[in-house]
Amino acid sequence: MCEYAEKMTRAPSECGAGDVAALRAAGFDDRAIHDAVQVIAYFNYINRVADALGTDPEDFFPGGAKAIP
Repeated sequence: MCEYAEKMTRAPSECGAGDVAALRAAGFDDRAIHDAVQVIAYFNYINRVADALGTDPEDFFPGGAKAIP
């Protein structure tokens, strides 16, 4: 799932049915896959919005950590 989350973040147009099949083979059911995709997509979306608006990272992130580009 972590590899799929990274792929969704870095190359979303490359995600597809094969990725879903691999997640199913790893033991994830359709509900878990759907829920994960929703959460991953939301965080990618909100990070892009924050970056586009020039929002500074929260103070609780040490060293001003940024999301994966």
